[in-house]
Amino acid sequence: MMQQYLRLKLEAGSVLLLYRMGDFYELFYDDAEKAARLLNLTLTKRGNSNGQPIPMAGVPVHAMETYLARLVALGESVAICEQIGDPATSKGPVERKIVRIVTPGTLTDETLLPSKVDRPLLSVFLPPKGRAPKYGLAWLNLASGQFRVTQCDRDALESEIHRIAPAEIVHADSFTLETKFAGSISHTADWHYDLNDADSHLCQHFHIDSLASFGMTDMPAAICAAGALLRYVERTQTQSLSHVQHIMVDHALDYLVLDPVTRKNLEITETISGESRPTLFSLLDHCETPMGSRKLRHWLHHPLRSNRQIQARQTAVTAMLTGRPDASVHPHIALDNLRTELNTFPDLERIATRIALRSVRPRELSSLRDALARLPRLQAVLRDQHANAERLEVLNSELALDAHLHVSLQSAIAVEPAAMIRDGGVIAQGFDAELDELRTLASDSGAFLVELEARERERSGIANLRVEFNRVHGFFIEVSRGQVDKVPDDYRRRQTLKNVERYITPELKGFEDKVLSARDRALSREKWLYEQLLDTMQDWVKPLQRCAQAVAELDVYLALAGHARDNAWVAPKLAEQPVIDIEAGRHPVVEHTIEQFTPNSCLMDHDRRMLLITGPNMGGKSTYMRQTALIVLLARMGSFVPAKAATIGVIDRIFTRIGAADDLAGGQSTFMMEMTEAATILAASTPNSLVLMDEIGRGTSTYDGLSLAWAIACRLLDHNHALTLFATHYFEITRLPDLNPSAINVHLAATEATSGIVFLHEVQQGPASRSYGIQVAQRAGLPVAVIRQAKRELERLESQSGDISQLNLFTATHEADDEQSDNALELTAFREALHELDPDNMSPREALDALYKLHNRFGAES
Repeated sequence: MMQQYLRLKLEAGSVLLLYRMGDFYELFYDDAEKAARLLNLTLTKRGNSNGQPIPMAGVPVHAMETYLARLVALGESVAICEQIGDPATSKGPVERKIVRIVTPGTLTDETLLPSKVDRPLLSVFLPPKGRAPKYGLAWLNLASGQFRVTQCDRDALESEIHRIAPAEIVHADSFTLETKFAGSISHTADWHYDLNDADSHLCQHFHIDSLASFGMTDMPAAICAAGALLRYVERTQTQSLSHVQHIMVDHALDYLVLDPVTRKNLEITETISGESRPTLFSLLDHCETPMGSRKLRHWLHHPLRSNRQIQARQTAVTAMLTGRPDASVHPHIALDNLRTELNTFPDLERIATRIALRSVRPRELSSLRDALARLPRLQAVLRDQHANAERLEVLNSELALDAHLHVSLQSAIAVEPAAMIRDGGVIAQGFDAELDELRTLASDSGAFLVELEARERERSGIANLRVEFNRVHGFFIEVSRGQVDKVPDDYRRRQTLKNVERYITPELKGFEDKVLSARDRALSREKWLYEQLLDTMQDWVKPLQRCAQAVAELDVYLALAGHARDNAWVAPKLAEQPVIDIEAGRHPVVEHTIEQFTPNSCLMDHDRRMLLITGPNMGGKSTYMRQTALIVLLARMGSFVPAKAATIGVIDRIFTRIGAADDLAGGQSTFMMEMTEAATILAASTPNSLVLMDEIGRGTSTYDGLSLAWAIACRLLDHNHALTLFATHYFEITRLPDLNPSAINVHLAATEATSGIVFLHEVQQGPASRSYGIQVAQRAGLPVAVIRQAKRELERLESQSGDISQLNLFTATHEADDEQSDNALELTAFREALHELDPDNMSPREALDALYKLHNRFGAES
């Protein structure tokens, strides 16, 4: 047996091997020790190898899925080895084989997959030097069959990985992948990435002569990645992937680019702290089906550039809200009716995949049957109430399925089938005459048992004798302990309990063999019929996938329309120029977490390319910036937006530099992260980009920070020409509009009352007059003594510098060596140095040392 195990372990490779032995899956050697540690299993021994006991651990067959889910969640890959031979007829070890390999990126079972998140597998390929200059990326969502490819430059790789969000990455053995990806990374043979082999294998799988039909002619790196990916997945599933029926090319120019930092800062599907809510996705996810939620998530992470595509989606949402003029019910009622129809739909997309992989469970087919019965009603409601948009008409046609599939499932599957085919009771009564006959033979034993019980009572004289059956011991005659001396000689003891003895007779044994044989034969027949049903359903996989996609898209439109209706969102106008014109906009998430939200407008176009935003901390600057970006994202996704009115033009990218946090794992300080993100923005932003820059330069001294903030703002204005929201506490920068009129000053208003500072959260024209830092500190709870001393220090500093003019940084734009600008910057640094001194708590010696330091630093240029 161990020789068989070692052979199968060699086939499985480095993954954990679950080796079926009766009612358990066992692990041996290093696998056992690792699994015992990860799953908290008892580690035992079995036999010896080279004089040492062999470690062993196991999990029960009935609990395997639970343990498998835990292993996959920990990033482990697992090979499942089943017994395929009959133990009763096998000579030597029962025949076994690996039936599948489960990896984080190849999950299809509903118990292992999160319902609202796709878990794709990504293959990455970098050709040797001198070959194709781009990375090839191919990713497959095995649970849906969606197969996509793209190519990208090195500097875009991390962003693409973050966009795709794979559960697992696979690459060639000889390739070193430099990435921040924290998930599972696997390797495969280098030759799998050979261009000719990959091309040939892909053509063979899709039954085509050339990949040109997929638009992949000039994508050699992507072809290599896709071919290797297909081989890797085929090995894990040990069968062909009939539900993977085409490849889609992802073109970077189709989508508005969001880098990892922006996705995080905007909290699209995950908060900055890593929580799933409150996020934009959790706010909008009113979808009734899991596949609808997954499509909504995809749309949020893939906003579109094409106004035509956006308009098609927006028109569909509008149609949901307005309905047809001749509709019999109010459109809002019709919308709710559609959502009710979808509410009980199962995950058609993943069921179709499991049909193709022949792993679908009986109750999934039962839920599919019931959903197919509701499809005509769904189509009728959609057609009668909302079919006044092109996309909705297309979806309605794709919802149509041939009635034969429903008829087949209706006749074949029991109304309430067992969970697993091995339990029986899956095939409906009347579907197969032979199965019905075997079931009758197996179950129609009542009359015989009643008659036998009466005869045996009369024969033995035992009035309370009973003939019974259970699954463990089969049929038996039960006699109380006090009547044992009366049992006939042909009774054979089967089981002894505390108060009774259980017996079997030759007649009862013969009947038991007949019944159990019929049950075994019925179960075998049922399994065979189930496999035959799956064979006939293979032709339905593609129509089912198409129907599932239509249901998912319809579900998203319903969710967006419902949210727009309930929250007074409006349809934004789309422009062909880079423009953002938002009237009374609101932050979609924040307005749901507070009692009263203050709307604010935002206008940015060719003449207003930069808004310089000043105001106190906690005044709402970051919220205002984020809400603008989220409204743009929603508009480019095809959704309505939280505003009184909005016009959103063509945007190619959204960049954000918001917040401060050290990247300890990456070895970067707050300031280094600021500068790295700023460098990315300056290198990649265009006149069609939206840039959010929040308090750049605060991670260093005032002198350095102000200079950098000024230079970065000028670069964005004069070179990148990006639409920029630039929040700052450096009031010197508010004079930038004097130099460049496309920069506009706005501020978040605040006022002082007897109780302290009051934040108005209103965006008003012009720069802020004060920063209110001490007032904010007071609200934060700093000790009264500290606040009092801070106010005295502020008054002293202001009285000493009241006649000093603001810094003049305008000549920096022209890179002139202006003495006045240098002196002004020096003065700011001098103020900062003075501010750091505390004369009341310095000894005479310390005061003298401080004076000399100031003289040495500033005296030479006084």
